[in-house]
Amino acid sequence: MPATILVVEDEPAIQELISAALQHAGHRVMRAYSAEEAVPLVNGTLPDVVLLDWMLPGTSGIEFARRLRGDERTRDLPVIMLTARGEEQDKVAGLEAGADDYLTKPFSPRELVARIKAVLRRRAPQMTEDCVEVEGLRIDPVTHRVTANGQTLDLGPTEFRLLHFFMTHQERVFNRTMLLDQVWGDHVFVEERTVDVHIRRLRAVLESTGHDRLIQTVRGSGYRFSAMPG
Repeated sequence: MPATILVVEDEPAIQELISAALQHAGHRVMRAYSAEEAVPLVNGTLPDVVLLDWMLPGTSGIEFARRLRGDERTRDLPVIMLTARGEEQDKVAGLEAGADDYLTKPFSPRELVARIKAVLRRRAPQMTEDCVEVEGLRIDPVTHRVTANGQTLDLGPTEFRLLHFFMTHQERVFNRTMLLDQVWGDHVFVEERTVDVHIRRLRAVLESTGHDRLIQTVRGSGYRFSAMPG
């Protein structure tokens, strides 16, 4: 599934090579030559992954990774460090700063794309193309189909994204603001009650097969997708 990837790399040739490989793999690319250039990009559009060079002019990649982890909005943003430093202590330093993975230059475009896919599967499973099935309810992000006990269900695009997010984040409670950020996008300004409207629509579609019970209201907190009784 296409992801928006921010490449923070100060060497133009390497930045171009990485960007070309990512675009060829179907991803959208944002570029910055320094952490200072990256900040307004992250503030404007939250990327799905950050590829972050260790050695940057001004603020280092390590320090920028720490800042991302220290901000609530970017705390869970997947970060892959790119560096020519291959010593074990450097890898440990990068991981301790909050990086999810670490690639030593030079690396192949295929390895980079594979690492991104692996990080997304761990950090943001809703960005992957894997089918998910829970108690006969199955969602396929590639074909954009939802079936319940073999019966095809007709969902609108927002309800589809909402269900996919829930099914890839089972047992976790999300309030309305978190769902707006994750499903609608953190710079889409809609009323929080809009979430309730789409939850009702989603439940109405799932009701015919009894799967509406999987979407539970947690009083005072938000919503949870769970096969366990609420």
